[in-house]
Amino acid sequence: MGNCFIDMGKVNDFTTTYTAKLILFVMIFLLPNTLLAEEKKQVDPGPGVTLLIYHRFGDDRYPTTNVPTTRFKEQMAYLKDNDFQVIPLGQLVRSIKKQIPLPDKAVVITVDDGYKSVYDVAWPILKSYGYPFTVFVYVKATDKNYNDIMSWEDIMEMKAAGVDFQDHSYSHHRLGDWPKNMDEAQYRSWIHEDLSRGSRILKERLGRKPDFLAIPYGEYNSIVLEEAVSIGYEAVFSQDPGSVSIDSDLMLIPREPILGNEWSGIEHFSKVLHRVDMPIYDLEPSLAALSHPLVTRFGCRVKDMDSYVSGTLGIYVSGLGWKPAVVDGNHVYIDNDKPLERHFSRVTVSGRLKDSGRLAMRTWMLIQRPEKEDVKAN
Repeated sequence: MGNCFIDMGKVNDFTTTYTAKLILFVMIFLLPNTLLAEEKKQVDPGPGVTLLIYHRFGDDRYPTTNVPTTRFKEQMAYLKDNDFQVIPLGQLVRSIKKQIPLPDKAVVITVDDGYKSVYDVAWPILKSYGYPFTVFVYVKATDKNYNDIMSWEDIMEMKAAGVDFQDHSYSHHRLGDWPKNMDEAQYRSWIHEDLSRGSRILKERLGRKPDFLAIPYGEYNSIVLEEAVSIGYEAVFSQDPGSVSIDSDLMLIPREPILGNEWSGIEHFSKVLHRVDMPIYDLEPSLAALSHPLVTRFGCRVKDMDSYVSGTLGIYVSGLGWKPAVVDGNHVYIDNDKPLERHFSRVTVSGRLKDSGRLAMRTWMLIQRPEKEDVKAN
């Protein structure tokens, strides 16, 4: 039982701190471009959706993954007072799939893991506003009755009241971190087995197969996403910062983490609601696990290039910082001669929209593959 605290408390602190550093960069280096316009007039968020991700509520034992109850109440009141629509996750996915225009000022609320504080603290507050939300279930923790995790009875009570439950994997492994003692076939099998097990148990317990997967720790590569597709998930969710448009990739939908001290404050909360998605394609490098730390070029192609203010396009890479992008038609990139020092890195492409001055951005993750060990097939 005690393993839950190790898996989901201290280990989560690493990912939380890493994500917080990226968010800090966005606020310091990217947001100032839009703040000048916002000082004169609050910018209307327009057609786009922000997905919020929470973990714990009112549990100060784990400050990096917790949101104080008073702050959570303040955030929900902010959504109501500022006319944001809180829509179900399924509605968002259907809109992207069918290319239905998204509603203005829309938000989706998601919660990972299924801690007991979701039932005790968050649910009563969300019910009072009539807000729909989705809980991604850490299946093993629920099935083994880990401490601080909701029971199946709690889940069934909430499900009967209309709460949506989806998959967060069975074991909560760091699926994107390719174990060095596995070849590709073994790695794929390891991922597939864990996801299949979680999906199967949720189907047995909830009476239906889960449609959506939130990747544990938000860590992924192309193989993780391919295995998720093979199991049949309709959409996969990361923990990359950013907003959602109908151009978003259903297999890699970003969510804004709301947690900790600074990142659960109302100032940060309100700012993330005003970002928009930057539709891009042909990522450089792609989502494949990196075999070498030196990446000589980071870039992509940007859809609707004329929508952005000239000179505002730039690329941020973890550990390397932000650089203005070279623009060649719709191809934006930076060249690089420094090896990546971090095992996990994120690349963020950003620019300022001409019509609103708002920050548009898209982020993806890069993970170094460890040096291979000699692997013998069984």
